Amino acid sequence: PPTLTLQYQLVVSAALLLLASPLLGEPLAVSLTPVVAASFLYQVAGIAFVSYTAWFWLVSRYSASRLAAFSFLTPIFGVLAGALLLGERLGSLFALAVLLVAAGLWLVNRPAR
Repeated sequence: PPTLTLQYQLVVSAALLLLASPLLGEPLAVSLTPVVAASFLYQVAGIAFVSYTAWFWLVSRYSASRLAAFSFLTPIFGVLAGALLLGERLGSLFALAVLLVAAGLWLVNRPAR
């Protein structure tokens, strides 16, 4: 099942990151401030669990080749999250980027002629 696959991926990647952190000069001890706790919760619940579970569910129902193009939405959602959570400003270039990505998704997913 997708959730079990996700669980294995998260456990193995967490262990590898814990091992790699000291080798890359990152501290293992971090003070648990409200911002750190909220960031961790967002990464675990919002990013890892919800998005990957949705992805595995979609892949079980649609072809991966058709879904792959939607990965281009990732930076758009990242910028939107920055605007919603951190109050970052969105400009006209962001609107242009959204239009270009939407046009690309339409082009690759439109019915063949």
